[in-house]
Amino acid sequence: MTVDVSTEIVIRRGKEEVAAFAADPNNVPTWYANIKSVEWKSSPPLRLGSQVAFVAQFLGRRLAYTYEVIDWTPNERFVMRTSEGPFPMETTYTWTTAAEGTRMSLRNRGTPTGFSKLLAPFMAIAVRRANEKDLNALKAFLEQR
Repeated sequence: MTVDVSTEIVIRRGKEEVAAFAADPNNVPTWYANIKSVEWKSSPPLRLGSQVAFVAQFLGRRLAYTYEVIDWTPNERFVMRTSEGPFPMETTYTWTTAAEGTRMSLRNRGTPTGFSKLLAPFMAIAVRRANEKDLNALKAFLEQR
């Protein structure tokens, strides 16, 4: 079963500011509660083919995986994909101008493997909750700057 979760939020900041902060892997631990560390596997700056390793804690498990940037249109769209671990996944950020600031969308899509496959319906719920929490943390951080 595929997990496909989309969440969005409006942040009272300009699109360029929101996109620049959110798409910078160095900032991820600031607003993603489950991400514990980030390590560039390729040289910055961010571009197509960039690889970034993350260590996360999710559903009580330590997950280590490397994302590769597969789509990057600054200030509009950012897509990373990993084929590693029990939950190979693609993460997409999009930013659009909204009357109140910037509408940011966060989508996680993937197909759990192994034992994780049995937990897919529960994983979707957990991913949605985590995404909502993370987007709210991003909003709070950026709006207080």
